[in-house]
Formats: sequence, C-alpha cells, structure tokens
Amino acid sequence: MPDEASNPLQRIELAIEGMTCASCSTRIEKQLNRLPSVEAAVNLASERASIRYTPGLVDPAQLLAAIERAGFRGRLVDDRWQADEKARKRAAWQADVRRFWIAAALTLPLAAQMPFMFDLEASSHHDLLPRWLQLVLATPVQFWIGWRFYDGAWKALRGGGANMDVLVALGTTMAYAFSLIVTLAGARELHVYFEASASIVTLVLLGKLLETRAKTRTTEAIEALARLRPKTARVERDGQLIELDAALLIPGDVFIVRPGENLPVDGEVIDGASAVDEAMLTGESMPVAKHAGDRVFAATANGEGALRCRATGVGEHTLLAGIIRLVAEAQGSKAPVQRLADRLSAIFVPVVCVIALLTFAAWWTWSGVFSTALINAVAVLVIACPCALGLATPTAIMVATGRGASAGILVKNAAALERAEKIGVLALDKTGTLTRGEPALTDILPLTLTADDALALAAGLERSSEHPLARAILQRAQDAGVSWPSIEQFQALPGRGVEGRLDGRVLRLTAPDAFNGTGLPEADIADLRRAGKTVMVLSECQAMASDTSNTSNTGKDLALAVLAVADPLRPTSPLAIARLKALGIRVVMLTGDHAATAAAIAAQAGIDDFRAGVLPGDKALAVNALKNGDTVVAMVGDGINDAPALAAADVSFAIGAGSDAAIEVADVTLVRGDLNGIADAILLSRATLRKIRQNLFCAFIYNVLGIPLAAMGMLSPVIAGAAMAMSSVSVVSNSLLLKRWRAGQY
Repeated sequence: MPDEASNPLQRIELAIEGMTCASCSTRIEKQLNRLPSVEAAVNLASERASIRYTPGLVDPAQLLAAIERAGFRGRLVDDRWQADEKARKRAAWQADVRRFWIAAALTLPLAAQMPFMFDLEASSHHDLLPRWLQLVLATPVQFWIGWRFYDGAWKALRGGGANMDVLVALGTTMAYAFSLIVTLAGARELHVYFEASASIVTLVLLGKLLETRAKTRTTEAIEALARLRPKTARVERDGQLIELDAALLIPGDVFIVRPGENLPVDGEVIDGASAVDEAMLTGESMPVAKHAGDRVFAATANGEGALRCRATGVGEHTLLAGIIRLVAEAQGSKAPVQRLADRLSAIFVPVVCVIALLTFAAWWTWSGVFSTALINAVAVLVIACPCALGLATPTAIMVATGRGASAGILVKNAAALERAEKIGVLALDKTGTLTRGEPALTDILPLTLTADDALALAAGLERSSEHPLARAILQRAQDAGVSWPSIEQFQALPGRGVEGRLDGRVLRLTAPDAFNGTGLPEADIADLRRAGKTVMVLSECQAMASDTSNTSNTGKDLALAVLAVADPLRPTSPLAIARLKALGIRVVMLTGDHAATAAAIAAQAGIDDFRAGVLPGDKALAVNALKNGDTVVAMVGDGINDAPALAAADVSFAIGAGSDAAIEVADVTLVRGDLNGIADAILLSRATLRKIRQNLFCAFIYNVLGIPLAAMGMLSPVIAGAAMAMSSVSVVSNSLLLKRWRAGQY
C-alpha cells in the first residue's frame, strides 16, 4: 500500500451534471466519501464537487466512476472545461427556454379549464375541451418536455437514492395515467387531471429556469474580476517592444503599461510614476501612487502615467488568480449550519413517498373516491420537492464570498464565515496591524560615543536581521550616508534583540529590560516610551549570550547609546477599533513592547486591554488564555510571523498585501491591509448568516405548511407545483439581496 506520508492530499474540482436538489448532492457526496482517503464536498448551487484525495489510493477516474454510480455525470474542471462551459450552459439555457414556451403553449388551453374544475361534484359537461384533445396536448408535455424528470429519476433510483425528479415524475405520472385510463375507458362520470400533470411539469420547468438565471448571478463578482485581466501585454524582448499573449509572460519579463491600461500580470515598478486604481482588489476607492520599487498587481487600472515593470507573478501565480481560486474554494465549501439540511435531505424523499402513500390510503378509505385520494397524494409529492433546502446555504455563501472579494475580504471557507459572526474577543498584533508596519528611527541618545558611531554600530548589527526595527535603522543609516562595519558571529536573541562581534568586542542591541548593566538614562527612556516609541540599548558586553559558562559579566555591560523607533498608527486604526467595540467585541492588543510603549499605542488606538512583553512564541498561549467557555476568539496578524497564534485562534485574520503565504495561513485575508476590513468581515458574516437562516426558514416553511395542507386536500397539485417552484426562486432571490451589502457600515 502506498505510504500516505509520501503522498499528501491533492485537491481536484469536478463539475457535475444532473443535480436537481439537496438529496442529489448528498448522495454524490456519500458515494465519493466511501472511497479511501477521499474528503468530498458537493455544492448544489455551483454544481461542483471539491475533492481532496491521496494519489496512489484513488485517482480521478475512480472519482468520476463514483459519480457515475450515483447516477450523474462528472467532468474535470480544467482550462478546456472552462472554455466549453459557458457555451454549453448557454445552449442548454436556450433549449430549456424553447421547451418551456412550447410547454406553456400546450398547457395554457388545459389550464383555462381550471376555474370550472374546483367543484368535485361537477359533471362532464364542464370540460371545455374534448378529452381526446386534452390527451393530445398533455402527452408531449408529460413525456417530451418532462423527459428530464424521468431521466433524473431513473438515474437516482439506479444509484440507490431518490430526489426531486422522483417526486415530480411519480406525481405527474399518477395524474396522467389516471386521466389516460379514464379517457380510454370513456368514464364520463370521473374527472381527468391532464391540466394538473401538464401544469406541474411546466411550472417546475419555469422554476428551474428562474433558479438557473438567479444562480448565475451569484458568481458575478468573481467573473467581473476575471474579465478585467488583459489578454495581451507589451513586452521588451531583445531591445524591441512586442505585443504578446499575457499568458506567455514569464517571471523577469519587462513589460510596459500605458496610461489607462490594465496591468497584465503582477510585477514591480522599474521606471515611471503613476497612480493605480486597485479598487477591484482591495475595495479602496482612492488610487494608489506607484514609483520605482513598488508592487503592482494584475488587472488593476493604471492612471495617467506610464509604468515600466518587471513581472514577478504570472498566470496562476498572480494575486488575482489566488483570489479567484480562494473564492471558488470558499464557494464550494460547506458551512456547519448546512449539516441539518444535509441530514434531512438524505431521508426526505423516502419519507415524503410514505406520507403520500398514507394520504392516498386515508382519502380512499374515508371518501371512497379514488380520484380524490390520487390527486391529494400527487399534491403531497409535488409540494415536498426539497430543491430550496439544498440551495438555502450555498447560494448565500456564494454571493457573500463574491461580495467580500470585491471589498478585499478573502474568506477561505464557509465555516470561517459562519464562525466570524460569533466573535467575542479579538486579539491583534501591534506592528503592521495597528501601525503602518514601517517604523522609522526617530531618536539617538549617545552615551559614550557619537551619534554617527552609534548609528554605524547599530546598522552593522542589524544588517543581517529581517525585523522591521532593523530596516528602520538601516534606512536611517543609508539616508545619513553612514557606512557600517561588518559584524561577525551575528546572532538573533528571540524577543530581546541581536548581538555580534566586532574586532573582538561583543556588541548587543536589545530592549532596555534585557540590558544587564548600569548607567541607563531611565528618565529619558520613560519619556520615549510614554511617547509610544520602542526603545533599544546599544551596549558592549563581556560575553555572547550563548556563552553560558561565562558568568563574570553580570552587571558589567556598558551602555553605548539609546535608540528609539516609532511606528505610527494607521490613520484608520482608531475608527476600526471604535467600529469593533460598537459590534460588542472586546479588543486585546498583544505586543512584545514595554508596557509604557504598549500603553501609549493602545491609548492612541482606543484600546482598553493590552498585553505587553509578549514574545512571538508566547502569543499562541495568550490567545488560548483569552478563550473562556464558548467565547469565540479571533486573532489578527501578518499571516506568517504570527502563524502559531493564528492557528490557536477560532478565527484568524491576515492583514497585508495578500501574499500567497498569508492567504494559506489565515481563515480570512484582508487584501486592503486595513483593520476596518475585520469589522467589514464580521458584518458580512452576520448578514450572510441572517440570509441563511431566512433561507432555511423559507425552505422548511413551504414543506411544513404545504405537506399537511396537501394531505388534507386543501392544496391542488397545480398550486403545489407553483409553490414548489417559487420556493427555490425565493431562496435564491433572497440570497441575491446580499449584493446590496457594502463595506464600511456600522
């Protein structure tokens, strides 16, 4: 047997044809999940199956065979499928529209008799059309227009299950067959129900058309993003500017973007200056200034300046492609709230068939009229179709994730979207989250050497560090034209600072709390901290920190200078914190800074609760400590450095430019890099869950009220067919109201 450790799970997406209701998707899901190592989720709204499997244990051919056994047809979603799908759906839509109008034309004369048929004691002279003509009109509707229901019912039964097609085919066939027998037998004293069977088929087909039309609108946001990608790019090759298919670009290619054009791929600006409209990625309405060294993204719109850029991400490796891929995965995932609907749909159709049988038996026993018993049983079968139940959750998820993507909120899965509604505590990192993440060296207090010498030594120590504070020191040294020495034996001290050797001297740059010496200007340090600045001490030490055998240096480190770095708050942070508080969320700041610095930043942001001196490795423990009972705790970080804390949280948010790493780590990625996105994500989650609950209520209420009414003989099959069709349309239409959601609301 293949070693699963050497065969990690792979993901595949399959398009499925023929699903009509929740029981269809549930049955396919069960068939797929019976295969070894397979984790499958089937989405009725998108008609897709998202599958994770272990190569070697299962292959795509086996997955497709399992779908075939369930009575459906599957197809691998690839570039060729993407190209054919729109044409196929358009052709299918046009064919269904033609069939509907033919069905409507044949059904209309039959339906015109309905006002004269409500009196069950009426005699045959109330038939406005001869019965042979009714038979002629109803037969093509039943067996040509309605063939799709027979085909779907046969495939479902062959696969060992039952679905909406079974109910429609069974109900309409019973009404048609009874009417056919009565007509051929010449039993003028009995009613015929050709109008019922034909009307049900026509109304259900109309409902499917409206449902299909509405479902296509659930993915409009993502399709709109995809359409923004230019087909061609102007590329420099061998000293010439040529126009190439954008799909042929490779990393490192130099391309030109003229004023008013969209960028073909992700890249970095080499020359030029312009303002780029990134609203389609971030939701931010204001254009972003771009200069040499700045990142640019595919499909964003260039302003009035020309840009010369180097490609860094092409094809499926652009930020836009990552967003589209992530949203597609989220739309195919299932929210926990859908489990109830899935469990019910698995047993729904068999239970309804039993109820219809009992209704028939009870009415025949009580009234003694076969036709009355039959027509009430048909009404039960038709009203109970569980289409709306299967669409209640996925349509809302699809619209919500699309709206979120348009606002720069990338939701990884439906479960995260559901959990976000219940967030009670939000823990957030300071640097790069509350603050700009671009600290600057603001103060140098020389103690035993000059400011330039102190800056040179600090820059030398930080040259090999990737910490944001290190970049601030190096930037100041570059701006001041100060050259720095080469430091040997560089070593990072997690949560404390860095150290290294220069000409035999041990130099260290640490927080004041980690300084093991005397002579620090405590009053100056306190003033700097009260101003919200991060303070560091440059010192000369007796030995390296890793040298545990040397204890002679206790208290003998010599302070050379004090440096202070400030990372200003993002202008939007105070408003974002106020919005989160208004939503009833407790905000807690986690930072490795000194308590005085943390207090200053917290006060500026409007945060009442903070934890200072929290080392990176301890943030996960701090997140776990915030969990209390059923309280849902969320964590906000950069998606990479804060990975343990993000993993410990119930819901994790990554703030940044939407890198692949950040997208993989967090449940929700905020492309805009703004804390307001968290409040927006929570509001989107609450709006989505409201819609899902409304949808489930609508789906259940049709059946809870409709089945008893039909069983009691208070609902004609035609009205039942119309109600069943409208239940699906109402659920999808209600989900589409989420398109009105806008970011920035309270």
